[in-house]
Amino acid sequence: MELEFDVRVNAGVLYDYLLRHTYTGSAGILGAAAGALGVVAFFLKGYPLYLILGLAILIYQPAALYLRARRQALNPVFKEPLHYRMTEEGVFVSQGETQQFQKWEDMYKAVSTGRSLILYTSRVNACIFPRSDLGEKQVDVIAAISQHMKPGRVQIRM
Repeated sequence: MELEFDVRVNAGVLYDYLLRHTYTGSAGILGAAAGALGVVAFFLKGYPLYLILGLAILIYQPAALYLRARRQALNPVFKEPLHYRMTEEGVFVSQGETQQFQKWEDMYKAVSTGRSLILYTSRVNACIFPRSDLGEKQVDVIAAISQHMKPGRVQIRM
């Protein structure tokens, strides 16, 4: 079965991806834990410095990710929609005259957030499919990903 669809990647979509990518990794988890410990230490010891440090850590990372997403969204690549074509062999992505292909067996993993399906092509690079752009094709896209990738690499929820 062959699927074709277009997606637009904007700052909100990139922010959603960056949040998921960061807070499922060890650095994001440790950072959030350190910030939370600072807030807890404030309530246990009463030192305002703990609260300030804890809140700074908890607020800094999401704010930095938001600014990074806004900056990345200004990239000319994201000005025009990306056209995807999923085939039995893999995934083609094109924009204008440029086209790239990734084999299914080379895909790293597939995950989901409330707003997007994310198909990792490596540990840090991914194709982001906003659910709003997929519309009725979302179920077919999930089925294609699940059919062509190893079950342990697919972590998609409806």
